[in-house]
Amino acid sequence: MENTKKLITILVPAYNEQEVINLLYERLQKIMDSQTNYNFEVLFVNDGSKDDTLKLIQNLRKTDSRICYLNLSRNFGKETAMIAGLDYSKGDCVIIIDADLQDPPELIPDMIKLWEEGYDDVYAKRKSRKGETFMKKFTSKMYYRTLQSVTNIEIQKDTGDFRLLDRRCVEALKSIRESQRYTKGLFSFIGYNKKEILYDRDPRAAGQTKWNYGKLINLSIDGLTSFTTAPLRWAAIIGILVSFAGFIYMLAIIFKTLFYGIDVPGYSSTMVVILFLGGIQLIFLGVIGEYLGRTFNETKYRPLYFIDCYNEEKETNKNLNNKHYKE
Repeated sequence: MENTKKLITILVPAYNEQEVINLLYERLQKIMDSQTNYNFEVLFVNDGSKDDTLKLIQNLRKTDSRICYLNLSRNFGKETAMIAGLDYSKGDCVIIIDADLQDPPELIPDMIKLWEEGYDDVYAKRKSRKGETFMKKFTSKMYYRTLQSVTNIEIQKDTGDFRLLDRRCVEALKSIRESQRYTKGLFSFIGYNKKEILYDRDPRAAGQTKWNYGKLINLSIDGLTSFTTAPLRWAAIIGILVSFAGFIYMLAIIFKTLFYGIDVPGYSSTMVVILFLGGIQLIFLGVIGEYLGRTFNETKYRPLYFIDCYNEEKETNKNLNNKHYKE
């Protein structure tokens, strides 16, 4: 009878989270013990932590066989840690949750219930975001509004990675092997039957956030360049407008010279025009460079990650590091 139960994988990317690992496990344990109709595995992906995160996970596995872990060879970033976890997940569905307990694990039973009703992607949408500054909330809102306006994919607002994914969603995400990943957009890109759950997001239970403004800016650039070519189109349109304005100004100078004679050239106006046009050109070269750089990185066909060990076993078979790559 035990073998007929569905298996649910709880995927937890972790980087320097030693302060919250035990707290997270205690709350997950209560949920798993209460959901007796299902089997569970908790798959921690240790993303090259420099503290005792891996040691704590290994200690938990000694007392609970439901705990599994994937130790990456270095810090590859959360986006890559998630696809590594999806590659090695075994469940009929996968629940992605951060280790910091900002997303309450107590929503998991509700997610499972909606999954059993036929939904493939049950995602948690934030009603409020405690512990975050006004500036962070404002910039996040403006970014998603901008991204939505330039892409034809419906981007989910006020949602993170906390969600339940049916196996067919997992397989769809595994088939996308981009090296510069923007998973929040990929969740929307794959489609399938989606359902939201509203919740209030809590502050971190302990520790410090790993997402500074520099990393958030890099992630936002990845989102824009992954799901729209609008910046390239803007560059072309603005370039045409500036060229047209320059042509009109040229005609005005010719007309003025023919009918009113030649004026003494103005140094200030000349420098303003030169600096303005030079700035526009550098901006557009930067936009083109972002897309060119992404193309360059994707054509290398490098594996997304390398594994140091999977549970207790050291990774010796290089094919396992690459087992889902370019299938």
